[in-house]
Amino acid sequence: MSNFLRTGRKIVAIGRNYADHAKELGNAIPKEPFFFLKPTSSYISPGDGPVEIPRGTIVHHEVELGVIIGKTGRDIPKSEAESYIAGYTLAVDMTARNVQDAVKAKGLPWSTAKGYDTFCPVGPFIPKSKITDLSKVGLSFSINGNLKQSGTTADMIFDVPHLISFVSGIMKLEEGDVLLTGTPKGVGPIGPGDKFQAKLTYPGLDGQVLDQYEMACEARSGGYEFKG
Repeated sequence: MSNFLRTGRKIVAIGRNYADHAKELGNAIPKEPFFFLKPTSSYISPGDGPVEIPRGTIVHHEVELGVIIGKTGRDIPKSEAESYIAGYTLAVDMTARNVQDAVKAKGLPWSTAKGYDTFCPVGPFIPKSKITDLSKVGLSFSINGNLKQSGTTADMIFDVPHLISFVSGIMKLEEGDVLLTGTPKGVGPIGPGDKFQAKLTYPGLDGQVLDQYEMACEARSGGYEFKG
């Protein structure tokens, strides 16, 4: 599954799965998971170029554990969910927050806010064997050397088996799909000229660094301009 960027058919992103993140955005804590989809065209890997900041947008960063699905399944019981995991990736869900706020106020979908090109940076495949306790993954995110997000998956409202079971009860999960599992508190703006570093450690925030990468952001020239 190291080729998930080419074989995966969808990115399923869980919203508000860390209570403190939900609170910082003024959102209610969900009683069951909810999700949205990001296009696979939003993937970008370190070394492939900068993250683009589209015209007229205020972009926020959301560092996440990405779960890579290893085999196709539907209506997966929680007790069997881990057998459908091939591995993991360190992901960032970029969000055009002002676009999201505007469409939410109108009761419209979030696809524009989440789906721009380069809005899903991901690191390389992390084998499943490297993480044996999914409640002990550390995630951190810095901008220009300043720490912005730092938390562990112990703070998830719904754990990974619950998420796999829930999503697969609605839509089939297929080999190579990526499940983004939510973000710790500390999200905020990132803009042209900034450089960020994302890091994934295990076990916990002081554990072994399983992946870290740095990427630059620059203004996108051309394309759609959001005018509010």
